[in-house]
Amino acid sequence: MTSAPQPSKQAKTVDVSGDPVRLRRATIDRWTRLAKRVGYLSFGVSIVAVFSGLATSFTPLVGQLATGGLVVGSILLAPSIVLGYAIKAAEREDRLNGN
Repeated sequence: MTSAPQPSKQAKTVDVSGDPVRLRRATIDRWTRLAKRVGYLSFGVSIVAVFSGLATSFTPLVGQLATGGLVVGSILLAPSIVLGYAIKAAEREDRLNGN
């Protein structure tokens, strides 16, 4: 039994033709989604590094990977999460106002 394909959350399309603000917002949205992916990946690298260091020997390289993953993830995720919520709120406001 097959069902209709579900649209993914990433496959959002917004009509940005003729509106430079919405075009810029869509560009920022693409960059924030990329930053979120890389940020969460950095956290994942950090977690894997810590657990592999605990399972084997915790070398300075493992510590640097864990620390680097946390730093890069934090730097990328903090602004991208805030910007993501701001973009969603602005789009919702535009829909409510009929724009």
